[in-house]
Amino acid sequence: MNLNKVFLIGRLTANPELRTTPSGQSVTGFSVATNRVWNDKAGGRQEETEYHNIVVWGRQAEVASQFLTKGSLVMIEGRLRTRSWQDKQGGQRKTTEIVCERMQFGPRSQGGPGGPAMRGTVSEKPAGADSQPPIPEEVPIIDLEEGHTKPEDLPF
Repeated sequence: MNLNKVFLIGRLTANPELRTTPSGQSVTGFSVATNRVWNDKAGGRQEETEYHNIVVWGRQAEVASQFLTKGSLVMIEGRLRTRSWQDKQGGQRKTTEIVCERMQFGPRSQGGPGGPAMRGTVSEKPAGADSQPPIPEEVPIIDLEEGHTKPEDLPF
């Protein structure tokens, strides 16, 4: 039995590029970065980033190019494919990519393109948000000395 299955959860490194083949089929490509964190033998924290080329076909390609942007969190389910071609200088080139069979967008954001709570987008700060100080949140004052609540009145 053989199995060629890939599951990735990561963030887009750039906006997707939607193209159309001469036969009219939609295709989009983008790169996803995944991180691996571990502790080495000396106890030091190590981190490694891998970059994966993703190819999406058909209606999913159109949806990906419409809703995904650089930095979007996405889960990709697909298969590995290695293809080769001859470059302009006559050299043989090879690449391995993931052909997306199923895609799931990350958590909803509160802003970004398409209005509030649009799936698959990254919330962006409004213009000038860095120059404005944060509005302090009013913290309620709880006076435990008033004696309004007795421990025997609590339902638990």
